[in-house]
Amino acid sequence: MEDFWFYTKMGLDHVLDLSAYDHILFLAALAIPFTFKSWKKVLVLASIFTFTHCLSLALSTFDIIVVDVNFIEFLIPVTIFLTAIFNLIYVRTDIHHKSILLHAVATACFGLIHGFGFSNYFKMLMAEEEDKVTPLLGFALGIELSQLIIVIAVLVLAWILQNRFKLKQSIYIIIASIVVLLITIPMLVNTFPF
Repeated sequence: MEDFWFYTKMGLDHVLDLSAYDHILFLAALAIPFTFKSWKKVLVLASIFTFTHCLSLALSTFDIIVVDVNFIEFLIPVTIFLTAIFNLIYVRTDIHHKSILLHAVATACFGLIHGFGFSNYFKMLMAEEEDKVTPLLGFALGIELSQLIIVIAVLVLAWILQNRFKLKQSIYIIIASIVVLLITIPMLVNTFPF
């Protein structure tokens, strides 16, 4: 059980590490269009991301699917960029009445990519471990807890800006998405594999 909690902490630390802000940025971009009023939709998207992310993490950990690390490191900022663009395209649609089907499909694909990204770090951590299941479950739990923290923080920020400072939701989505895009562009350039 000690190993489980060790790997849970490693998962938390890995996502919440500000030097590895790509995961934080993606989750922020994913949560930007939502408020606490649409918490059910956020929960659905977070669950889809969690499931697909854990699936690809497990597939990679057990060497069922092996992917090129450099390509995944490039695809991660691509997912962030596309999520922010998606936010800008759909800013005029009322999120409370909008179907999230397209958002859900994109989130599932992006979850797979991010899971492969996490797997590289996870494999380095457990190079000496014989039991992969316990560390995998602990690490996945740590990642999911950190994702929950990030999503709640973004929703709280949105609530403060929109309710206390009276910033219109559409303006908040546009500004926040543009900030995400500006942060992501250097990541795309730095990880470009060709």
